[in-house]
Amino acid sequence: MSETTIAAISTAYGEAGIGIVRTSGPDSLSVLRKVFVPNRAGATAGQLQTGAGSAGDAGVWTPQPRHMYYGRIVDPKDGSVADECLAVFMPGPQSYTGEDVAEVQCHGSVISYKKILALMLENGAQPAEPGEFTKRAFINGRMDLAQAEAVIDLIKARSARSFDCAVGQLEGSLSQKIRSVRAELLDLLTELAVNMDYPDEDIEELTYNRLGNRISLINDELIKLKDSSAEGRILREGLLAAIVGKPNVGKSSLMNVLLREDRSIVTDVPGTTRDTIEEQISLRGITIRFVDTAGIRSSADKVESIGIERSKDAFNRAELLLLVLDSSEAISAEDLELMEMAKDRPVIVILNKDDLPAAGSHGKTIEASGGSDGGNGLSEGMIEDEIRRILPGARMVRLSAKTGEGLLQLEDSIEEYVTGGRVRREEDVLVTNVRHIALIEKAIEELSEAGRMTRAAEAMDFIEVNVRAAFDALGEITGETASGEVIEEVFRRFCLGK
Repeated sequence: MSETTIAAISTAYGEAGIGIVRTSGPDSLSVLRKVFVPNRAGATAGQLQTGAGSAGDAGVWTPQPRHMYYGRIVDPKDGSVADECLAVFMPGPQSYTGEDVAEVQCHGSVISYKKILALMLENGAQPAEPGEFTKRAFINGRMDLAQAEAVIDLIKARSARSFDCAVGQLEGSLSQKIRSVRAELLDLLTELAVNMDYPDEDIEELTYNRLGNRISLINDELIKLKDSSAEGRILREGLLAAIVGKPNVGKSSLMNVLLREDRSIVTDVPGTTRDTIEEQISLRGITIRFVDTAGIRSSADKVESIGIERSKDAFNRAELLLLVLDSSEAISAEDLELMEMAKDRPVIVILNKDDLPAAGSHGKTIEASGGSDGGNGLSEGMIEDEIRRILPGARMVRLSAKTGEGLLQLEDSIEEYVTGGRVRREEDVLVTNVRHIALIEKAIEELSEAGRMTRAAEAMDFIEVNVRAAFDALGEITGETASGEVIEEVFRRFCLGK
């Protein structure tokens, strides 16, 4: 338990219906009594105005724990009223921080917040550091480090799925899984220690074969956790998807239909979009940042050239490419060049303008990489085969940005890319935090090395070092083996008042 009492504004600055100022620590009730005057039955307006029975008279008002009281915040020096408010006292250890906590709910005015906080600081409280309330909850055993990190993920969640992931982690889903794996490692470490320290005793011998099997099974559990991290990271941070293609294939129209609003200017003139346009939406609970790019081509126009360079940058940064082709026209050299650029990249090829007659109808052919002469044209039925030849792993969707036909299939493909086509069960654990991912990868590396040494029948002393390193790495996730520097860094990312 901390010896100091901290105070901070816990709601965001700005106009709101209500705001909250809170304290945590051994003097929370004392601070509250000094600045809060309850609207007691029978009290006169003058007593309420001057704060009679509050400052210096602790025996007059003893709040029941977790009961809300209506009253006023007053300055005990001169009785001036700061605001009309509600107050509640929550004694530890049954509070958010595990300590005595007092909260004041006032009008949602920045002036009100500041006045109340100033009075609390003048009457026994100290300013809280960022994340100090949650840090005290961690120190007092109310939550582990992974759960504490879920608090900030909840606050910053930008989609329903990322929020649900954070709720699961706050409730201990990841922590339970990590503790389960650590328990298996601890049991293995115990067996290793017994075999090393008492080789002549009448105990079951830990053979290399059994040791290797156990290490492999534990490592497989961690690999499954790591495999969930790609989806988890996207759910937590969002997916950057770049809409790319040559000019006038319908990139801006696609952007508008995905956003369900006219965000990008659409004309029949190639090169209308001269800069990247970025918008964020929640698509089926997944945060997606779509970037509408200028058509990538050679241009003598200086302004358009700058936009094209930015488009190439967005192309390179994107985690998913939406490559738009005009299905009503022949595949051009520019289309082929973009497909070559998209090789080995996650890509969904969108055959747009599906409402128009397809390329290859009415005698039209589609240029192949060998050119349009010499009988190398592609018929309509061969266009998808040509795309698959260049981009064998690409998803392909036919769509009309004008009518919206095919949009659901495109959204299905984007969702399938994020989830890997997996149907998640409620009990599945997703790893979303970069720190956690790195520590799980470290544990996998240590166990892989331990497995290698086991297969080589090396000394168990050496194997024990790697198994223990994996055990300690996983302990850093929940905070059991985390250093003070790591803990400080985690809570430094929090906002004030949380």
